[in-house]
Amino acid sequence: MTLKTTRSAPVGMDPARLDPARFDLLTFDCYGTLVDWEAGIIAAVRNVAAAHGGTPDPAPGDAAILSAFGAAEHVVQSERYRSYREVLALTLARMGGALGFRPTPAQCDAFAASVADWPAFSDTVDALRRLARRYRLGIVSNVDDDLFAQTRERLRIDFDWVVTAQQVGSYKPATAHFEEMAIRSGIPRDRTLHVAQSLFHDIAPASVLGYATVHVERPSRGGDSGATPPADATPDATVADMAGVARLLGVA
Repeated sequence: MTLKTTRSAPVGMDPARLDPARFDLLTFDCYGTLVDWEAGIIAAVRNVAAAHGGTPDPAPGDAAILSAFGAAEHVVQSERYRSYREVLALTLARMGGALGFRPTPAQCDAFAASVADWPAFSDTVDALRRLARRYRLGIVSNVDDDLFAQTRERLRIDFDWVVTAQQVGSYKPATAHFEEMAIRSGIPRDRTLHVAQSLFHDIAPASVLGYATVHVERPSRGGDSGATPPADATPDATVADMAGVARLLGVA
């Protein structure tokens, strides 16, 4: 798949920012970038709605589900720090109002637990293995430790560092994940490349901190921003999938 440079390069941008030899550490968002969270969210919401017995007719489309999720999750995460299990449970409760059904507390809990079933993208594992031959790899994710532990089994890679929302007590786009990763790894920002699907949660804050960034522009079932709020952020490059990241860095 062909590498795309995002828009036109900003005036004054140094092409060496994406020199593969420049980086020692690659950091990744997990859900949306490595894991197909849209498929997981849609399947879980449809299961809950069907089990509820009060599913509206017609059933909500994929775009409506993802839009409702993105809006509700952002509100819940903005209120105060909660575990991601709590965030997901409250998110589904809010989504029900927008989608025309009222989930029970047990269904909200089941939605949160569904993270363990969210599948990795087909290109993820091979690309991570190739990248791990040359670089240290890290995860910066809006998730709880136990939920990521379940996902990690699907990714089949030993990450050098993992920073979760539970560990830093906040959610991206707050910058604590990135700051903690820099402390733990000891690798300077100018030797780190951040790779992510979400412009809102990842590319925008990482760019503000001075990181080089690659946007993995996965096709969305929900329009331009899918399950995340829209954002105006310009990465250093855009690729279509994780195989594109490997090609960009010369390890394909």
